[in-house]
Amino acid sequence: MEALFSQLSVLANDALDNKDFNPSRIEELLQLFELEARASLAAAEAEHLKSAGKAEAAMKEAENELNSILDAATEDFPSYSAKVDSAAGASENYMEAAIAAAMATMKSTFASSKIQPS
Repeated sequence: MEALFSQLSVLANDALDNKDFNPSRIEELLQLFELEARASLAAAEAEHLKSAGKAEAAMKEAENELNSILDAATEDFPSYSAKVDSAAGASENYMEAAIAAAMATMKSTFASSKIQPS
């Protein structure tokens, strides 16, 4: 592109100095500018598509890794859920036993005291 600008500068100087300057020479140069611009655009678009493809591949890889992690967590959930249910059951049994012991203690205390519950 710099070479084209250099040629344009030379043509501009020639147009100022030469009364017989042919304007079609500038049109030819402008066509070369257009071709260069289109080539640059095509190269930029190709680079963009390449980068987009790499980004898409990285996203797919991350998605696959996330799915793998989620699948593993989902497989572990029933086991974890069963452990939580078992712990909840044990906790409930412990609370029932504690309440029963407290009630027995209260009954024993009232039975041995002179105060009777109403």
